[in-house]
Amino acid sequence: MKILVIGPSWVGDMMMSQSLYRTLQARYPQAIIDVMAPAWCRPLLSRMPEVNEAIPMPLGHGALEIGERRKLGHSLREKRYDRAYVLPNSFKSALVPFFAGIPHRTGWRGEMRYGLLNDVRVLDKEAWPLMVERYVALAYDKGIMRTAQDLPQPLLWPQLQVSEGEKSYTCNQFSLSSERPMIGFCPGAEFGPAKRWPHYHYAELAKQLIDEGYQVVLFGSAKDHEAGNEILAALNTEQQAWVSEPGGGNTA
Repeated sequence: MKILVIGPSWVGDMMMSQSLYRTLQARYPQAIIDVMAPAWCRPLLSRMPEVNEAIPMPLGHGALEIGERRKLGHSLREKRYDRAYVLPNSFKSALVPFFAGIPHRTGWRGEMRYGLLNDVRVLDKEAWPLMVERYVALAYDKGIMRTAQDLPQPLLWPQLQVSEGEKSYTCNQFSLSSERPMIGFCPGAEFGPAKRWPHYHYAELAKQLIDEGYQVVLFGSAKDHEAGNEILAALNTEQQAWVSEPGGGNTA
């Protein structure tokens, strides 16, 4: 079986989407899974062993360009995909699998995509509160997936494949200690505080993790530096010693 996934355009969503790929591989061990996503996703997808090929999406986020999507879809016909899973909710994201002639096209309804998708799921946000659950549900027949409680447990959580050499290189590059296991925090959000978990919750979690023998690494772009500082300010000096911010807040 050959599968095409239209991946999300945000790094957090792309990371969560690995749960779908892992679930598909567990259900269909011989399946070949390709993911179409923005080019910046390639380093992330390369660390997901379930993904056969990362196909760059050449069109910008937000651009409809139906003609270009038709050409792109037609160019994929020779790959003869059996199934497509469309993870974004936008109308345009469902166009490429449709134009590629993929016979089975699955996704949440989103922007009224009847016709473009022929296996449409209608989202009940209360029944499916977590994005990762919504992704994984697409791997199963919709007749048996009424709520998140119907998902087989445990879920196959995201798990990137990283070599020991890469770990050592990263620790050396950013002067990270190898004395304690690391937990990464990404406290920023693209659209500001309304989309962020409050810094004081991060701080309380950091305190608990440090007390349990972990160290915390803060990731983000330069504009997330303030959120990192707010977390640090809520910790005492001893706890702060086990918090790192590689690159001074420029590790997005």
